[in-house]
Amino acid sequence: MTFVQLIECKTGRVDDMNRLMDTWVEQTKGKRTATHAIVGRDRSDATHIVEMVEFPSYEEAQRNSSLPETNRIFEEMVALCDEPPTFTDLDVLRDEQLNKQSALRLFEEVIAKGDLGRLDEFFAADYHDHDVANEEDTRGVDGIRREIEGYRAAFDFEFTVDSALADGDEVAVRWSWLGRHIGDFGGISPTNENVSFTGVTSFHFHNGKIVEGWWNWDNLAMLRQVGAITP
Repeated sequence: MTFVQLIECKTGRVDDMNRLMDTWVEQTKGKRTATHAIVGRDRSDATHIVEMVEFPSYEEAQRNSSLPETNRIFEEMVALCDEPPTFTDLDVLRDEQLNKQSALRLFEEVIAKGDLGRLDEFFAADYHDHDVANEEDTRGVDGIRREIEGYRAAFDFEFTVDSALADGDEVAVRWSWLGRHIGDFGGISPTNENVSFTGVTSFHFHNGKIVEGWWNWDNLAMLRQVGAITP
């Protein structure tokens, strides 16, 4: 079970505290067991600093605390604080990566099933789309809607999401595509051939919506399979 330690302190020496944390990261390189750390400052009280540190487990957190470097840094940290810091130990009961879940729902519930009336739920009005298949970028929700409608008219297809990774406002989805060529595609008459390829889409989120996307997929494989080009 993932474990999170919440550390709160009061200090007017935030810059010194940041330098101290940089020193700890450098001194414990290759030895620390923390996997993720976020430091925030209270907007209503600039001296109130909160750090959230994630560990794979409580046991790994204890290993981290027992490092001699951690003990030394902690003593220096206390000296920078206006009052003793407080620690709250939390077992993680639920961890939702909202941007990642939104990207998965977009593929599985909207694009694959053709429920394009919901695109506004996922894309910002000024969405900017980059696609290896297009000479010019697509702009706006209506633009991406036309793109998807074109593919759905030409192919009876489905997406299979193979994996998804989230890092802050960035989400990368690796997927497989399987379809049958049933309609005109770029001037190519339907062949009824099965078509398959793989790709990766990276999305950038802002305020819960996708503002930019990059589609990298095997365009040549599709063109070969519908007979547009020869190997």
